[in-house]
Amino acid sequence: MYMVTLFSFMDAMVIIWLLLTIAFVIGELVTVGLTSIWFAAGSLVALLAAICDANIAVQVILFLAVSIGLLVGTRPWAKRFINNRTEKTNADRAIGQIIRITERVSNMDQTGKAVVSGQEWTVRTRYDNEVIEVGESARVLEISGVKLIVEKV
Repeated sequence: MYMVTLFSFMDAMVIIWLLLTIAFVIGELVTVGLTSIWFAAGSLVALLAAICDANIAVQVILFLAVSIGLLVGTRPWAKRFINNRTEKTNADRAIGQIIRITERVSNMDQTGKAVVSGQEWTVRTRYDNEVIEVGESARVLEISGVKLIVEKV
C-alpha cells in the first residue's frame, strides 16, 4: 500500500512539473517579453528530476536554483540585446518647449492646434475651463496619444 502511494505521488509530481513547464512556455509565447522563460527551464529541470525519482525537496531546489540562476545571469543581457528594436521618436523633445498657438485651444469646443518643429499638433489644455487664444504662448506638459497637453504661459 505504501509503495503504491509513493509511486502515485511521484507520478503526480511528474504531471505537475510537466503542466508548469507547459504553462510557463505558453506564458512566454503570449507575452513575448522574456518574462517566464527562466521558470520554464527551471520546471523542465525539476521535471527531469521527478522522472528520475528525486525527492520533492531536490525538485523544488533545482527548480528555484535553475530559474533564479538563469534570471539573474541572463536577464540584463536579454533586456539589452533582445528589446533594442524599439523605435524612438523625437516627439518627447517637445515636452517642456514653449510653443505658439495657431488655433484657439478649448477642450470644451475640442479645438486647438500648434506647430512644433514643423509638425502640426492637436493641442489640449490640462484643465477643461482653460482657453488659450491664437498667438498666445503655451508650455508643453506632456503628450497624450497624438495630442499635446499644454498650459498657458
